[in-house]
Amino acid sequence: MAAADIAAPAARASGGWRLRRPGLAQWLEALPFLLPTIIGFFVFVAGPVIAALLLGFTKWDLLTPPKWIGLGNYTQMAHMPLFWKTLGNTFYYTLLYIVPGVALPFIVAVFMNQKTRLISIYRSVFFLPVVTSTVAVSLVWAWLYNPEFGLLNFFLSKIGIKGPLWLADPKTAMLSIVIMSVWKGLGYTMVIYLAGLQGVPQELYEAASIDGAGRWRRHLSVTLPLMTPTIFFVAVTTIMGSLQVFEQTYILTQGGPAYSTTTLSWYIYVQAFQWLHMGFGCALAYVLFFIIMILTLIQFRLQRLWVFYG
Repeated sequence: MAAADIAAPAARASGGWRLRRPGLAQWLEALPFLLPTIIGFFVFVAGPVIAALLLGFTKWDLLTPPKWIGLGNYTQMAHMPLFWKTLGNTFYYTLLYIVPGVALPFIVAVFMNQKTRLISIYRSVFFLPVVTSTVAVSLVWAWLYNPEFGLLNFFLSKIGIKGPLWLADPKTAMLSIVIMSVWKGLGYTMVIYLAGLQGVPQELYEAASIDGAGRWRRHLSVTLPLMTPTIFFVAVTTIMGSLQVFEQTYILTQGGPAYSTTTLSWYIYVQAFQWLHMGFGCALAYVLFFIIMILTLIQFRLQRLWVFYG
């Protein structure tokens, strides 16, 4: 029997196995290429996440071996007034930030979605703060907020208004951080809205114009409903980001004055890396994780009431 006759059944058997199990064969062929990514995921992502979960049930100061205390960190947390104040500050920041952080970029994007001269320059100007370091931006705003020689109080004095203490006053410190954060993130959210606006069919605007709809009516009846998926995405990511605010409070206030700007992310940093309460810091991190997860699930459940997917 010829060698080709012997090899033919083997080849057909191999091909038949591939046809019967195409998914497994393709997976085995791709595995060597995926292995570095899989190893990196477990070492740098899944591993630390699981380790932080376990460390949340321990007392660990980075210097001595972890000591298992069960729910001790969470029990201690529930009896700490500063934790509840920190949690309230985090929600307060989110409530102040969410409306301007979602609505203002949408309004700017509508104006930036025009075919006029220099529109690319205008868009670049709005996006410039996004690519600027948050640390650098915070330092500039700290100077603007200075009650003695800051530009904000200087301009207010020119119209006869005595400027507030801004970051030095517990009543205005959080609002000051929110104003800076909205300005910093406006360009990024504007670009997301621009992508959504440019996907709206022009035929719908033309049909609305034929029906006699004015400019603002077209935006209310055409733009807003078709942009609800994009608005939903922005709302979810904005709330997630605002609950994790850290850099602004770190540079501008260090959580003060009188703990008025101490947010959960800042409190986690203080507990874990300043006071070396690593176990307690991990427990705080998981509290923040579950808060974000619950709020995100609520938003996904409520989206059917107002999000239009066409």
